Amino acid sequence: MDALAVPTDRGKGWYLSLMAPNTKGPTFAWLDSSRLYCNTQALSDCVKDLLYPFQKEAIDLVVCIDAMGFILGSAVATTLGKGFLAICKAGHLRIQTQSQEYSDYSDREKMVEVRLDVLRPGDWSVSVLQVLIVDQWIETGGTMKAAIKLVERQGATVVGVAAVAIENSEGVTSPMIATVSTGSWLRSPT
Repeated sequence: MDALAVPTDRGKGWYLSLMAPNTKGPTFAWLDSSRLYCNTQALSDCVKDLLYPFQKEAIDLVVCIDAMGFILGSAVATTLGKGFLAICKAGHLRIQTQSQEYSDYSDREKMVEVRLDVLRPGDWSVSVLQVLIVDQWIETGGTMKAAIKLVERQGATVVGVAAVAIENSEGVTSPMIATVSTGSWLRSPT
């Protein structure tokens, strides 16, 4: 499919066919969604589908995960008319932050961080800030769990998570729209 073409029949998820398959060998299971972002209608329809389960949720802020989540998350935030807060790889923010360790898909220990001056209680016109966390894909859930912990540790509530692709336990990435309200399946007992 031409990356910029828009089919006349745009069924739900039509844009997922724009995601390019892995061409870098077996150690790279993810799909490349950059073609989806090049197509204005595809990106718009994708964001609409990601937001559908959250129509009745009061979302105050969109939190996005470094780095590809920034692209999708900024489109979601703009569509909602809400702000965008970045959760970055450790060391990338030059202000006071809070950090959280996690294990990635290779079992390497990594760390993400978030600025401390946005999610503070009392800085918003609501008693508890409601956030939606957006990322491009979820592999093992480690980064998403770390993001949830960072947001909740600062007193905000995660109303849900949204991603374009999720990798299963066999390392197979399925292009799908994945949304979870009140991401309880991502919480660990610790």
